[in-house]
Amino acid sequence: MAEVNAAVVKQLREKTGAGVMDCKRALAECSGQLEQAVVWLREKGIAGAAKRAGRVASDGTIGAYIHTGGKLGVLLEVNCETDFVAKTPEFQNLVKELAMQVAATNPRAVRREEIPPSVIEQERQIYAAQSAGKPAPVVDKIVEGKLEKFYREVCLLEQGYMRDPARTVSELIAEYSATVGEKIEVRRFIRFQLGETASEGSDGAGTA
Repeated sequence: MAEVNAAVVKQLREKTGAGVMDCKRALAECSGQLEQAVVWLREKGIAGAAKRAGRVASDGTIGAYIHTGGKLGVLLEVNCETDFVAKTPEFQNLVKELAMQVAATNPRAVRREEIPPSVIEQERQIYAAQSAGKPAPVVDKIVEGKLEKFYREVCLLEQGYMRDPARTVSELIAEYSATVGEKIEVRRFIRFQLGETASEGSDGAGTA
């Protein structure tokens, strides 16, 4: 992701209520142009999703996906605000897509806040060691850049959507949220692979 001006990111957040990473992505996509980034976020449904963030998603469903051959399976809890939306084809399709995403990419957690600090510190040490010999400010920048890449690989919401890697899973959820008019969030998942220990996402809520 290209570097963007922090002041412009702050302005965009104030205008839309979108998260930092979504604002950075919007500005990168729009060559740093604030108003174009506002439109981009609205088209993706992210600005509207941010306004719904304070609502309570207390309904939803638990979806399942079993890969062909029965050697890989996923259970996934996705929440919304009402039982009505939970039963819609749009919501059910999203749950299926998310379960398949987990099966295909094997994330460690729903979002970055759920990654244990010890794991993050270990990654920092590895990246710093790989950059040994460079000036400290350069090392710090390299480490932070590699950490961002790490999050995009292991956090479900930050992964590229398997059918369209140019979109993140968070953006996919935001688009569905805009379609149904309710807050949607991934609460947790567990991934089973035959012969291996189950890979379980945290119980913390992952909100788009």
